[in-house]
Amino acid sequence: MIQNELGTFVSNKIKAFNLEFCRMLNVKIFQFNPLQENTYLVYDNQKNCLIFDPGCYFDNERDVLVDFILKNGLLPVQLWNTHCHLDHVFGNKFIHEEYGLFLHIHEGEKKVLDRAPESGLMWNIPFDNYNGPINSITAETSFDFGGEKVQILETPGHSPASISFYFPDSGFVIAGDVLFRESVGRTDLPGANPDTLVKSILEKLYTLPDETVVYSGHGMPTTIGHEKRYNPFVKG
Repeated sequence: MIQNELGTFVSNKIKAFNLEFCRMLNVKIFQFNPLQENTYLVYDNQKNCLIFDPGCYFDNERDVLVDFILKNGLLPVQLWNTHCHLDHVFGNKFIHEEYGLFLHIHEGEKKVLDRAPESGLMWNIPFDNYNGPINSITAETSFDFGGEKVQILETPGHSPASISFYFPDSGFVIAGDVLFRESVGRTDLPGANPDTLVKSILEKLYTLPDETVVYSGHGMPTTIGHEKRYNPFVKG
């Protein structure tokens, strides 16, 4: 009887571990373009891959991204922008042409996307904008990936309709340029608003568990708990 119970216990533990292993997500960070923007690949153990904010500007940066995808046998399935400032959209057209993916953005970022090439000329970083189909969201929503439900949070302030992607089971959020390690996104750009940014951070990000890892649009990752305690711009 004891042996049978032990066998059942071990079997259940193995099943639980295998289920958890199958749900584990991997995050790969690339730092691209002259503005040192963070591009993210999130992929599951089935090799499906999400691409967030492809900032690859130079040919060698595009090669690095493609090589990683090829060497790891990944299948890109969705392309997302957290927001549409130029450094986050440089590679949209390339990803669309290379993998046939349509762009996903918040509807409120469309005007920012349309202005991005003009901003590129101002920064002396000309580029060809994405001109394919756009799948727009208009409110907070969610989608399934890698065995978990990804929550899309509306976090405007740095840009008019920036969104963040919270992966609750994996314990991380891709936050674009809303929140950085001991800093926050700029609010001196068109469509930005400092009060709105603070509200987004307090109500949408600081309400996440303290151990949640924050993957930002620039710089090193941080955690919600660290920022609530040490961020000089928005205290938790």
